[in-house]
Amino acid sequence: MAEREKAIEAIGLVREFKKGPRAVDGIDLEVKAGEVYGFLGPNGAGKSTTVHMLTTLLPPTDGVARVAGYDVVKEGPAVRGAIGAALQEAALDPYLTAREHMKLQTAMHGLRGADGRERTEALLERVGLVSAADRRVGGFSGGMKRRLDLALALVHGPRILFLDEPTTGLDPQSRSALWEEVQRLAADRGVTVFLTTQYLEEADVLADRVGIIDNGRLVAEGTPEALKDEIGRPSVEATPCAAGELERTKAVLGRFGENVAGSPKAGAVRLEAGLQLADVVRALDSEGIEIQDLQLHAPTLDDVFLAKTGRSLEGAAEVEAAEQEAEEEKEALVA
Repeated sequence: MAEREKAIEAIGLVREFKKGPRAVDGIDLEVKAGEVYGFLGPNGAGKSTTVHMLTTLLPPTDGVARVAGYDVVKEGPAVRGAIGAALQEAALDPYLTAREHMKLQTAMHGLRGADGRERTEALLERVGLVSAADRRVGGFSGGMKRRLDLALALVHGPRILFLDEPTTGLDPQSRSALWEEVQRLAADRGVTVFLTTQYLEEADVLADRVGIIDNGRLVAEGTPEALKDEIGRPSVEATPCAAGELERTKAVLGRFGENVAGSPKAGAVRLEAGLQLADVVRALDSEGIEIQDLQLHAPTLDDVFLAKTGRSLEGAAEVEAAEQEAEEEKEALVA
C-alpha cells in the first residue's frame, strides 16, 4: 500500500497501564483512505484504548502510529487538525441547545459569522436535527445526542473520522439513521471512517474491512465476506419438543460436527465438511427424537470470532472493561 493511500497506520502499537495487563499488545494496522474500517471486539478487548492512542488522547507505551501521515506522538496538533472524533461519551452541555453547541464548535475552528452559520445549518440538516436545534440538549434522546456529536466532529471537514461505539444504547431506528449517515460520509465525501463496535451486524453492514481484537491483540482481519468464508461451514441448531430430550439431541448432533453456542433449549453444531442438513434430520428421526425447531445458520462474524478466540463475542469482559476505563481516565488526568 502506497504511503499516500494510508489514512491510518500502526506498527507494533502497545499501551500498558501501571496496574494491569497490556490493554493493546503490539497491533499492526493499515487503513486506506476512504475506507470504512470496523474494529470489532468485546468490551475490554482494547478497542477504545487503540482509538485514544490514534486520536492523541493517550500516548503509546511502545510502537509507532501515523494518522493522515502524521506521527501521533511527535505531530499531535497536525493529527488533531485532520481528524474528527465522536467517542463513547459525548462531551455535551445539557444546558446548551444544539445550535449553541455548533456555534461554539465552529468558532473554535475559526468559522465565524456567515461561514459559521452556514456550516451549522448544513450539518444540522445533514444529521436531521434542524427542528430540534433550539432545544436544550439535556432533553435529547440518546440517538439525538449521538447525531449532534457526529455533527460537531464534522465541523472542520475532517479527512478521517473516529467513531467509538457510536450506537451503543441506541434504539434500532436511531442506529439505522446513524448507519446511513456513516455510509453517506464514506461514499459521498470520501471520509475515512475508523469504527469501533461490539455489534456484529454493524460491522457487517458498514465495514469495507474488519479487524477483530481480543485481549489487546489483532486476531483476524479482512473483509466480512472473506472472514466468513474462512469458517465456511454452516451450523445446525435443533430444539427438541420435550425438554428431557435435550441431552439426547445434543448427542446425536455431536456425530456431525463440533458443538457451538446456541439457544439454552437447543443443541447446535458446526457441520463437518461434506455433511448436509438432511443427514442430521435422518439421524434425529432414527432415534425417535421429535424436533420443534430446526435451523441451518450460515457463518457469521460471531462464528469467526468464536473460531479465532474460542469464545462468543457477546457478553464478554464487562468488569475488566470498567476497570480498564477507570485506569485510562486516571492516567490521562496525570498526563
